[in-house]
Amino acid sequence: MGEKNENRVIVALAGIVMQLMLGSVYAWSVFKKPIMEGLGWSGPQVGLTFTLAILFLGISAAFGGRFVDKAGSKTIATISAILFGLGTIIGGYAVATANLLLLWIGYGIIAGIGNGLGYITPIAILVRWFPDKKGLVTGFAVMGFGLGAALMGQVAPLLIASIGVANTFYISGVFFLIIMLLAAQHLHNPPEGYMVAQASNSNGKEVKAETHLTLGEALKMNQFYILWLTLFINVTAGIALISNMSPLAQSQVGLTAITAGTLVFGTSLFNGFGRLFWSTLSDKFGRKSIFLMIIATQIPLFLFLSQMTNVWIFGLACCWILLCYGGGFGTMPSFAADTFGSKNIGGIYGPLLTAWGAAAVVGPMIMEYVKQATNSFSPAFTFATAILAVGLIVVALYKKPKISL
Repeated sequence: MGEKNENRVIVALAGIVMQLMLGSVYAWSVFKKPIMEGLGWSGPQVGLTFTLAILFLGISAAFGGRFVDKAGSKTIATISAILFGLGTIIGGYAVATANLLLLWIGYGIIAGIGNGLGYITPIAILVRWFPDKKGLVTGFAVMGFGLGAALMGQVAPLLIASIGVANTFYISGVFFLIIMLLAAQHLHNPPEGYMVAQASNSNGKEVKAETHLTLGEALKMNQFYILWLTLFINVTAGIALISNMSPLAQSQVGLTAITAGTLVFGTSLFNGFGRLFWSTLSDKFGRKSIFLMIIATQIPLFLFLSQMTNVWIFGLACCWILLCYGGGFGTMPSFAADTFGSKNIGGIYGPLLTAWGAAAVVGPMIMEYVKQATNSFSPAFTFATAILAVGLIVVALYKKPKISL
């Protein structure tokens, strides 16, 4: 293996580690009930923290993608580490002092911005290091995001039970800061003119030279808005479930807080592996075909989810939904790179991720207010079923650009 191949493997590993830390945000539901019970805050009040975190993740990723292209990936990754670690620590202080506004600012806004900057960085650079395996490498990178939630979902309930919510935030924040700072030092763009010798995709076909579009050019194409809506719809459905996974499992199938944390762990594994599973398949079968499968298979599950009272059936349904949820994130970067080229993908994929931020507002908040108004999650799952059906139509409208990529 040549020097450049060795370097790109190190960069990929650093990207996976970065995503592993950032993905802990998806284990938020294991914090929700202890915070509500300990401080007397309502579900929507506590749930807004998660909504803000994902909203600002999407917003900062939109701008951060351009910063990666201009200021350098190592610099942006370092800033991400500081903000995410510090925001998590502030979240702990907010819980310790019963300051809801500070929780929103610390874990919601500051950590959310750090999360978005850190999320976009590996994606923006790895498609350049691996032009021959875009789906595979971005799948591996964002797989770390899903697995981070799995680890946090398993560890956090144990820490909360033994040392409390605030101390769990403190320890996590310091750990995130140190590990992410170390990983950030290895995240850098390939040298100018970098090429992979005889690059080929998973079909064995030689990779053709790309036409690299700018953000301005991409915004004039209907493909940009089709990809945005596709991501928004898939995320809205999945994140509605994720944001209330633990409380839902406890109320609907009778799990305890600890066993619900185990369910969060298991579904998060599927979230992580789904990013690699679907993105790898997309290298072979095409991005559009895979997204049609991702969306179509979730529709019957959401339709009947609220009626599932058997813990195993409920768990398997949640696992498949999370497999598809993660698959959307694993497949979309290469979908965008195929459509617009990889040179400016940071500046283009970042704005596409505003779909994630928008979905973070719609999905969890619908769950919170529907539950508060009806004392049931069922109407929210019906809504998810309907928008997924719309998603099938949106994906079907996608046609590859007529420019030569």
